[in-house]
Amino acid sequence: MSTAVALLVLAGAADLVPTSVVIALAGGAGATLAGVRLSRLAIKRPAGPGSPSGRAAGVRLDAAVVAAGLAAAVLPLVADGHRAAALAGSLVVAVLSVTGLRRLPGWRRPPSGVRLRSLVEAAGPALGLALAGWLLLPGGYLPLPGRLAAALVLGALGMAAVSAFTGPDRHSPAAVCRGGVLLTLLGLALLAALPPGANGRTALLAVPPLVLGMLLTALGAAAAVDAAGAEPPEDRAAPAWPRAVLPATVVLLAAGLHVGADRAPDRTSVLLALAAVPPLVLRELLRAGDTATPERRAAHRRRTGRRVRHRRASGSPWPGVQPSPGDQASGATGSSGASAGLDAAWPSDDGVDWARQGRPPVPPGDGPGDRAALLDALATIGDVPAPAGALLLVDLHGGDVLGPSAREDLLAEAVARARAAVAPGDLVTCCTGTGFAVVTAAGPVLAYALGTRLLTALAPPYLLGGSAVRVRASIGLAEVGGAGPADVLRQAELARRRAVQLGRDRVEWYDAFLEEQLVRRLDLERELPGAVARGELDLVYQPVLDLADRQPVGAEALLRWRSPVLGTVLPAELLPVAEDLDLIGELEWWVLDRACRQLSHWSAGVRELWMAVNVTPRELTTPDFVQRAAAVLAAYGVSPERLVVEVSEPRIAADLSTVVARLAGLRSLGVRTALDDFRAEHASLAQLRRLPIDLLKVGPELVGSRPDGQPPLIDVVVNVGERLGVEIVAEELESATQVEGAQRAGCRYGQGFALARPATAERVEAYFEEFPSASR
Repeated sequence: MSTAVALLVLAGAADLVPTSVVIALAGGAGATLAGVRLSRLAIKRPAGPGSPSGRAAGVRLDAAVVAAGLAAAVLPLVADGHRAAALAGSLVVAVLSVTGLRRLPGWRRPPSGVRLRSLVEAAGPALGLALAGWLLLPGGYLPLPGRLAAALVLGALGMAAVSAFTGPDRHSPAAVCRGGVLLTLLGLALLAALPPGANGRTALLAVPPLVLGMLLTALGAAAAVDAAGAEPPEDRAAPAWPRAVLPATVVLLAAGLHVGADRAPDRTSVLLALAAVPPLVLRELLRAGDTATPERRAAHRRRTGRRVRHRRASGSPWPGVQPSPGDQASGATGSSGASAGLDAAWPSDDGVDWARQGRPPVPPGDGPGDRAALLDALATIGDVPAPAGALLLVDLHGGDVLGPSAREDLLAEAVARARAAVAPGDLVTCCTGTGFAVVTAAGPVLAYALGTRLLTALAPPYLLGGSAVRVRASIGLAEVGGAGPADVLRQAELARRRAVQLGRDRVEWYDAFLEEQLVRRLDLERELPGAVARGELDLVYQPVLDLADRQPVGAEALLRWRSPVLGTVLPAELLPVAEDLDLIGELEWWVLDRACRQLSHWSAGVRELWMAVNVTPRELTTPDFVQRAAAVLAAYGVSPERLVVEVSEPRIAADLSTVVARLAGLRSLGVRTALDDFRAEHASLAQLRRLPIDLLKVGPELVGSRPDGQPPLIDVVVNVGERLGVEIVAEELESATQVEGAQRAGCRYGQGFALARPATAERVEAYFEEFPSASR
């Protein structure tokens, strides 16, 4: 789009294309692209119940950019009325944009005092830009009142756009959207003020702000809706130089061009220059009133430091935390009375609550309790000249079976152990019903060492009500420095969630890649429920070949989730989420049903092929699995021996006896069974004798040569398989060398990209047609 618009502007400047046509094409293209983006917001569903919706904002902003594009597109058709078209378009765009911005998630109305001060700050530069507009607008085209009005409008819009992109909230999507709207209105104002005729090439100046403004409006609105519900970025001190240097530079350029054209200053330009002086003087007076601010802040830090030292001495190490009765009785390392300010504001470890909210986890509660203390402590650390320190969020697992009173006792004992492990100046405070937080001024290495000490301190059993209770801990660690307190709190929570996912009893650091992974996980958890009902699941099939004659003997059904939001999601990413959300049974029975239906269709021909379906041990061990599988086979009239049920070997050890019983039940029906992902280890070879299986699937790592120079392990596996009457399937074969090695070792069947890639049912069926004699 940028390249096309630039080429159009160059063509118009070279008189190759009429100016009005250039403006119409560029405006129409920009409005089309931005309108498509905004129309998606108008039909986008909210992320969850109670989540903010961008539909109302999307509809209004979409209509606004369409109106702007139409105002530009009609210029070649209304050569004499282009000004009226531009003015009408500006009015419509302004009304629609204002109402749309107010409904945009993340839009905040500043306090009246802030708005008044911003107006004073911007008045002087805005009048300077108005002076530049007066000097640059061609004389004689507009009457003097109209020219002055156009200059004032251009100055006001230009300065408002500069403030939006350089102000304190410049990092928010709402500010980007607001700046885009202002640029769009600036472009329309230029269209109304500049002549678009053959001799009016200056009207091309309206194209960049018009097109860029529409695109930024769409991008900012989309980003605001995507970030709906997340904690808004903190306002940061805005650099003053852009709002001072940019208007001054424009005024100097305009004055230089005016003098270079041998044009003398007129009365209006002098009045505009003089009018800019009082706002500038008032702005400087206001800033002079703020000169004592650094001194006041330094005094505040000194007072805060004294309060912190006083509270450390009295048993409450951080401002905002009053010592509990237990702390007062036992000092800073007391064993009871953990403060109970925040009782369960963070989501549970299964991620369901987070997924329902459609946004990253929020820090604990909104009250003035421990959250305020935590944020104050983080701000105090970050306020020193060289910020250092860390936040550790500790979550305890294993107390779910206890009653409320016992859980409180458990948490109090854990806090007491933590206080005995941390330094005297560190803060330990409860932040959820199942955990607590530690704020330390130590550097990253010592903070991580503190995390490991906490794991050790929390590991021994807890004596509660005469019985010993063991808990596991997950610790998320975020470094203080650069980010605001709320961001540090969010980062530590993300790291804690990662520690839970990786198995608990561990300390995990926050990093940006971690956040990307967790946000991706959030998207999966939000979109997966209902995927079956919405018809988003699909199967592809990978043929299995007989390595002796390269004839197809069967296929494996592989699940694909064709999400309109996330794209194609593969089983390796999909199935863990489905298990955590307790959706794995729904997905696997859908796969079995569709695979048997497809197998029934294929069996109607001359070929007889098997269909392999993967099943998790969790679903296989359900009491009615065999009966339900028999019902599916009967429903489609599929011979049981044509179905192969695969289960992964590394996951069956936890309930081996039940797995053996279910596999035996399937074989009694005539269904064939397979053991997938087989590892040639001593324990695996030993339990292989107990498993009633027909096929053993091994990976390419067993086929190739070993680093120690010993023969490939596939030889051992094939020998064991022959003794047990089990056929060997070599899977994931991706090269001709691997195929030859598997065949040479005695594997009967092969599967992988080197033989046939996974494809849709229609493509696989066409592939089978190349082998008329294909059979079992």
